[in-house]
Amino acid sequence: MKCPRCGSDDTGDARFCSNCGFDVSDVLAHSLVQRMVGAAKLDVQMFEEVEADTSATRQALIVVIVVALATGLSAAIGQGLAVLIPVVLFGLISWAVWAFIIYLIGTKLLPTSDTECDWGQVARTTGFAQTPGLLKIFGVVPIVGVPIAILAEIWRLVATVIAIRQALDYSSTLRAVAVVVLGFIPYIFVMSFALSLIGGI
Repeated sequence: MKCPRCGSDDTGDARFCSNCGFDVSDVLAHSLVQRMVGAAKLDVQMFEEVEADTSATRQALIVVIVVALATGLSAAIGQGLAVLIPVVLFGLISWAVWAFIIYLIGTKLLPTSDTECDWGQVARTTGFAQTPGLLKIFGVVPIVGVPIAILAEIWRLVATVIAIRQALDYSSTLRAVAVVVLGFIPYIFVMSFALSLIGGI
């Protein structure tokens, strides 16, 4: 596993990274749930850890599926369980597409001298950034459901900006916001097309 702080591959079995001295022992102990909690708490170090750990891509996939299921279950109360499969498919496709668009914009249009990134790093961090979306399962609760759903989206957006900032090695949060804004337009076009295909399933 790469060092979460400096990205060095030379961590070996030692407790400290041989390049920067970062204590990697705690990193190796973090479970999926701990990482989700850290992402929900907007913990920068947790996003750095997820970015550096290539094995966390599978965990990010699980997060995306679980959040999509929470969203789908909320929708299923009014529309039936048949909506679950399309919602999960949409969630997976949107995650992959969003990560690719952010990767392109962040590394080709708005890179910095420190930007060293691949699709997997963006996918992992933005996948875990979806954790606040779990609150959407309460979207059908009378009176408080809509405010909770809105809160979940705002929370997820903030987590996404932080995730993108860390994945692209930015020092500026505003630069990460700019990437999100620029990425939104092509994302809408691509996902509108994908939604029309999923609707036909």
